[in-house]
Parts: sequence; structure tokens; C-alpha cells
Amino acid sequence: MLKTLWIVAVLLVLFPHTAWSHGFAGQRFFPATILTDDPFVNDELGFTLGHQRQAGEPATRETELDTEYSKTVTSKLGLSLGGSVRNVDPVGDGGGNVGFGNVEIGAKYQFLTLASREAIVSAGVSAEVGGSGARRVEADSFWTISPALYFGKGFGDLPESMNALRPLAVTGVAAVNLPTRSRSLGDMGLERHPSTVTWGFAVEYSLPYLQASVKDVGLGAPFKRMVPLVEFSAESCIHNVCTEGTTGTVAPGLIWLGQTVQWGIEAQVPVNSPDIGVGAIVQLHFFIDDLLPGSLGRPLLP
Repeated sequence: MLKTLWIVAVLLVLFPHTAWSHGFAGQRFFPATILTDDPFVNDELGFTLGHQRQAGEPATRETELDTEYSKTVTSKLGLSLGGSVRNVDPVGDGGGNVGFGNVEIGAKYQFLTLASREAIVSAGVSAEVGGSGARRVEADSFWTISPALYFGKGFGDLPESMNALRPLAVTGVAAVNLPTRSRSLGDMGLERHPSTVTWGFAVEYSLPYLQASVKDVGLGAPFKRMVPLVEFSAESCIHNVCTEGTTGTVAPGLIWLGQTVQWGIEAQVPVNSPDIGVGAIVQLHFFIDDLLPGSLGRPLLP
């Protein structure tokens, strides 16, 4: 699967498109980031493939393919449906457990868009449907409900004396994760399920924005469509006998933008989790609003 995604990514760079119509606030286009969810609603189909090693008894190599489909109901309200396939492979065991993760559903409302400030703010809620996945890949048997706030802010409104900083943008999310069950009986005995807060942000430097809205510095393909970025994602336990405080991941990477597709790749570097190794994640998005603007790419309601 990873080889297939790389082949698709190379083809997209060799045969680029020229424009896009989703994720805008004024002249600022916000790409879909990998670890932190988008601050806007859109029609989109995304695939994310990640691989990481985790210590433990036994140590495991975990590979996960996530798929998510997002659909606009109106221009400001969107729904999403996601699923995953996981492979949990004990190191040195010679075998592995493969199965589906829990289904995830969500809704998001983009309630603020300031074109002059290149700003977007949205609110939403998502739910992991307990029991819809396989226990052999550690899918939870209980639901988790997660209300969230999303934001995006570009710095194109800085004065011309600060042109070098105007291609910068920041997107982020904060969510409270509320399990519907505080404890359950697992393979290791009684397990507690704490409430947590997940939060994260991405710092992006848009070369397309630099070329089009600040200064044409003569970048050619494929560089003129690239967005270097660094993402930070963390989780903090807030209730029900927390065994850990805050754990986080830093993910430097690169996004390439096209009209109907984008792809991205990031390294995943744990900040304070000695049991988790460095991983990698690659993502491919299809923008349905550009691929099928007259049918599936339109909101369901005016």
C-alpha cells in the first residue's frame, strides 16, 4: 500500500493541476494536515498510512491505514465517516493481528470566516463507535465522544516590511475525549478509561502563497506547490486515575498541493514517550468538490 501511495504522489507531481476552491479564507488556502484535523468543512476523501514501533511486553510494530470521507450538508456544515485497518505485529513473533478499528463519525460547523484576516474557526463533535472494530487490534468496546474547536490563521495581513513571514499560517484543534465507560474488564484485569484532552497545531510555510500573493521568486515545479510544515500533537489526561500526564509527538513534513488532490508525508517523533519509537506517516487526499463539482462535490442543501 505504501508503495502505491508513493507512485500516485510521483504522478501527481509530474502532472500537476493549477487551482483549487476549498479551504480558503481570503487569499489563504489551508491544506489538509495529517495529525491535526482541518479547520474548515469540505467534500473530501482521504487515506492515511502510518507505521510506528511501540515498546512493551511484547514490543510491537503497528501499521494502520485510515480512510475518511467528508460531505458538506451546507457550505458551513459538514459530516464525516471514517474507518481503519490495523496490523499489530509482535516483534520477533513471526505473526500479527489484523483487523478493523472502530468506526468514527463526526459533524463540523464552520461558524467564522474572516477573509481580510485569513482566519477560520469551526466547532464540531466526533464519536468513536465502540464495539464496531476488532478486539484483537485493541479496538475499544465503549464509545468515546469528542467535542472540539478548530482554527486556522494566515499571516498574509502582516505589513510588507515583514514579507518573509506572510506565507506562514497556523492551524490547530483542541478536543475533550469523553469515554462512555469509566472502566472495563480487559485481558490484564480491570482497565480504567480516563477522560483526556487532545490538542495540537501545525505551523505551515506556503510556497504557493509566497509565489502568488507575496513575491514571485521564480520557483519551478514541483517546489512552487509545496508547503513545508511542522505539526505538534499532544494528549493530556484530565480525569479517572491517570497513569500518564501529557504525551506528545512532533511531526516535521511536507505537503504537495494540486487542484483535485494533495499528498503529504511526515516523520513522527515522540516527545516524552520512551515506549514509542520514531514513525512515519503518509497521506493522500482527493478533493471531491473539485473532482465532481456538479454532483457529489456540491452541498446537499443550498
